[in-house]
Amino acid sequence: MAFPSKFVAFVSVFVLTITQISHSIPFVVLHGIADQCSNRGVKQLTELLTNFSGSTGYCLEVGDGTWDSWFMPLEEQTAVVCEKVKKMKELRKGYNIVGLSQGNLIGRGVVEFCDDGPQVKNFISLAGPHAGTASVPLCGSGILCMIADKLIKSEIYTDYIQAHLAPSGYLKLPNDILHYLEKCRFLPKLNNELPGERNSTYKERFTRLQNLVLIMFENDNVLVPRETSWFGYYPDGAFKPVIRPQETKLYTEDWIGLKTLDNARRVHFISVPGGHLGISRKDMKKHVIPYLKDQSSMVESIQNGYTKAHGSYNNIRRSHKRKQVVPSLQDKASSKLILDGSSSYYWPPSVQSFIRELLGLAEDKP
Repeated sequence: MAFPSKFVAFVSVFVLTITQISHSIPFVVLHGIADQCSNRGVKQLTELLTNFSGSTGYCLEVGDGTWDSWFMPLEEQTAVVCEKVKKMKELRKGYNIVGLSQGNLIGRGVVEFCDDGPQVKNFISLAGPHAGTASVPLCGSGILCMIADKLIKSEIYTDYIQAHLAPSGYLKLPNDILHYLEKCRFLPKLNNELPGERNSTYKERFTRLQNLVLIMFENDNVLVPRETSWFGYYPDGAFKPVIRPQETKLYTEDWIGLKTLDNARRVHFISVPGGHLGISRKDMKKHVIPYLKDQSSMVESIQNGYTKAHGSYNNIRRSHKRKQVVPSLQDKASSKLILDGSSSYYWPPSVQSFIRELLGLAEDKP
């Protein structure tokens, strides 16, 4: 017996719907320094990404959040996140990463170093110091900050600072490259910069990414230079000019597979207005959400097209239209910033206390 064409089409769509829903891709958010998952900005970002994309999102915390983001070495933070993603059954079929500033380096560490971890599909990087930064995170004004800045830069590659200050793992001073390569414990390994020690496994894992989205903020005054968000950086021995990512040795010699991904058109270099992490809803929808979309959302388009073509299944059409109302209402605030990470980079009291002790300026308690 021959089945009506409409019935066959409906069954096909139904089967496709079940298949796609069962293969939706969740995502994880990795926050930056001086932040934590419970903070309003990160919490709101995770919720908005979930609502707009239709995919389930999780913010993964490292230790107690703010404190450990400053003082736990990045290799240890990476190990913590690695163990978490391996234990999450929701991620076993693969997941996407949204990295915020320092969190991007932890995310890349998971991609490259995490043995037997679930596959990362898309990596969306907001203001990531991928090629390093030539300045410590902002302290503020005052004599303490001036002294601390000089001290940290002069002592940044000592074993003590490397073991006790997370940003030291990616501070790359162009005028001290030899010490950077010899003593910096995280970024040289992550970027496969060490001559004679380049690990092909890191490159192989990195090139498995389906998409690498690199978002740079045009007025970023936290990352120095801001082009580090694209893997651009200064030449060895000088603080100018900034070298385009495609002209760096990391790219031309393909140390981690960035060139391989770019040649396959899987790297997306994006520049948006705003300060460090100051992304608007409009830019988030345009540049982030498409890479987090729940695969089942594709079915809505198929169902809607089928409904319009045949003038039936009005219940599906009405349901689809209702779903479209929410984004249109939220578009009214599309220019409003979701995050503004610049302020979070000023040192909290706990960090200032640590620096005082480092300088021998800690006050004796009565």
